[in-house]
Amino acid sequence: MNEHILLPEGSIEKQTTTLNLGPTHPATHGVFQNILELDGERILKSTSTVGYIHRAFEKIAERRPLYQITPLTDRLNYCSSPINNMGWHITCEKLLNVKIPKRVDYLRVIIMELSRISDHLICNSIVGVDSGAYSGFLYLMQYRELIYEIYEEICGSRLTTTIGRIGGFERNFTPAAFQKLEKFLKEYPKTLKEFENLFTRNRIFMDRTIGCGPISAERALNYGFTGPNLRAAGVDYDVRIHTPYSSYEDFDFVIPVGTTGDCYDRFLVRNEEMWQSLSIIEQAFQKVQEFKGADAEVFHADSPAYYLPEKKDVYTKMEALIYHFKIVMGETEMPAGEVYSSVEGANGELGFYLISDGGRTPYRLHFRRPCFIYYQAFEELVKGGMLSDAIITMSSLNLIAGEMDA
Repeated sequence: MNEHILLPEGSIEKQTTTLNLGPTHPATHGVFQNILELDGERILKSTSTVGYIHRAFEKIAERRPLYQITPLTDRLNYCSSPINNMGWHITCEKLLNVKIPKRVDYLRVIIMELSRISDHLICNSIVGVDSGAYSGFLYLMQYRELIYEIYEEICGSRLTTTIGRIGGFERNFTPAAFQKLEKFLKEYPKTLKEFENLFTRNRIFMDRTIGCGPISAERALNYGFTGPNLRAAGVDYDVRIHTPYSSYEDFDFVIPVGTTGDCYDRFLVRNEEMWQSLSIIEQAFQKVQEFKGADAEVFHADSPAYYLPEKKDVYTKMEALIYHFKIVMGETEMPAGEVYSSVEGANGELGFYLISDGGRTPYRLHFRRPCFIYYQAFEELVKGGMLSDAIITMSSLNLIAGEMDA
């Protein structure tokens, strides 16, 4: 649709173009819309809309017992769903006052950091694709598959994993899972280094990303940015450091930060975070190996009211049968209370605000989805830039449609 801009008398009338970028455009990487007003290829104005995949997760959750909400969290940021699962379980454990064994904490850290790597490698390789380079995507995607094989070995699922349970994991990690993990730790660093060599000092990539979609630290904080997008602007906020959970205080790692908050800085921060995640996984793997005997078989907390008993016990013990029935039928009442718990998701602070009135389902549940917050700033970031810059800015923010609507 064309629009006319009225200029002072005697001037030539200027024509602008209105372009719908989305909701079904492949470059948006999701179902959301940007209505752009263009002067040639220069963006004069952008109006963002969401709501195309509104699934009412928060309202659905208010009619479900706690453990049935886990599959809903998978479908927020589906590129790193295990972090969503762990974040929800940690929230439930906070309300239920469940004490988690150290080995379970370390196993969770391994899964969450694998998930972070999986998310970052997708984001950065897609930034490469949207800047015209496909090779990096091919380099890294085979290792996302290896991560998915580790998930599959642990829980049987790959993308929307529903991995873990309130109190721990459904089953212990198998030797095959640890073998695949060792293979990943051995092979991925070399490939990640090759990926960085392809892009970090590539003149075309730098020209496309440096100065593209920048945001200052002050503006990022005002919008409520967290995660890599905030750290790229120079703010070293990380939930794992500032509010440790799952024994993250036991690990040594640094928080990479940028300076300009542009696409290039966001790319560099995510690359460095993958290196830090590899270090954390290696540390956690070593800590897990230190558990011996019966301690090496611990994979969940002692919380029979919320953790399903083993099937053999259900068939032979009346108490286990009762717990199994109450949990599966959603008849276990939770204590009344109000909690907020958050984890450092791959995209930023993923929070769960849970209110319980003592019933069997939440009275109120709110998901803090980082992508929903980033998208509010998109109009400001692309204004005055080129149409091609809007695409790469969207990719570098790592906007995931599943987090837009809840």
